[in-house]
Amino acid sequence: MKTAVFSARRYDRTMLTRANAQARHELRFIEDRLTPATAVLAMGCEAVCVFVNDNVDAEVLDLLGRQGTRLVATRSTGYNHIDAVAAERLGIDVVRVTDYSPHSVAEFAVGLLLAVNRKIARASVRTRDGNFDLDGLMGFDLYGKTVGVIGTGKIGMIFARIMLGFGCTVVGHDVYPNPGFEALGARYVDIDALLDCSDVVSLHCPLNEDTHHIVNAASLARAKRGSILVNTSRGGLIDTEAAVAALKTGQLGGLAIDVYEQEASLFFQDLSSTVITDDVIQRLVSFPNVIVTGHQAFFTVEAVDQIMQTTLESIGALERGEALTNRIPAPEP
Repeated sequence: MKTAVFSARRYDRTMLTRANAQARHELRFIEDRLTPATAVLAMGCEAVCVFVNDNVDAEVLDLLGRQGTRLVATRSTGYNHIDAVAAERLGIDVVRVTDYSPHSVAEFAVGLLLAVNRKIARASVRTRDGNFDLDGLMGFDLYGKTVGVIGTGKIGMIFARIMLGFGCTVVGHDVYPNPGFEALGARYVDIDALLDCSDVVSLHCPLNEDTHHIVNAASLARAKRGSILVNTSRGGLIDTEAAVAALKTGQLGGLAIDVYEQEASLFFQDLSSTVITDDVIQRLVSFPNVIVTGHQAFFTVEAVDQIMQTTLESIGALERGEALTNRIPAPEP
């Protein structure tokens, strides 16, 4: 099946081509993001494969539909970048990757926490310059501290299990409580109580209308002073301006993020030789107690291989007229 692959990086080409050896779909790799201006590049393709920063809104879907596209396959679990209501109206199926090694993201979240708490990145830069002074590098033991987990699905569960292994007390908040969370030895509390008691807060919930800016000026003011915030889920969960203000006052003791609300114009490209005009991200990276990475938490061999395999299986199912097992849930009326 002819498939346009947008936001295609070198690793996408390599691993999708390898996974496609037997399926033999006709893959058209496009480095550009999917936007109203680039949708024409999918002309003649029955399927379009996208990533988290592609724009798959109603306008784009209408353009794709008129060009003959019947399927949008996102190389991600989240699908907040896709207008599901418009897709349903236009008769375009949307599939995602429901499971791709949740360990990759959970483990990376732990790595970010350790890096920002123990100043690992700063220490590495210092020693490269021959500076072995320890001033400014002091962190705190995670053992005995309270870790709040917002979102206790597969990734949140694994993160909680790891934190329990560190000897932490783990509390969680989720609108859909998971019995397995309490079975681990963790407990659920309301979000205000979680913020009150947590030395570390890690976000693992999806981005939707209810969770947009779940971390905002009011919640940060309520949080335990000096706590560390980790986000490997979606950038829109955090009001970044409010986080910057909380960092300035010391209310927020550290911030480690792999996602950023305005990342679409920044991430997955080399901007090292250009002037970055996003003042917010520039302010963030200027703080010594902030670590920003470029949406790489998912980026392991195991996870990416599973993403590519699942995506191609969905495209193949459409081609054969089979049920789409990874179709996103039907939008609420």
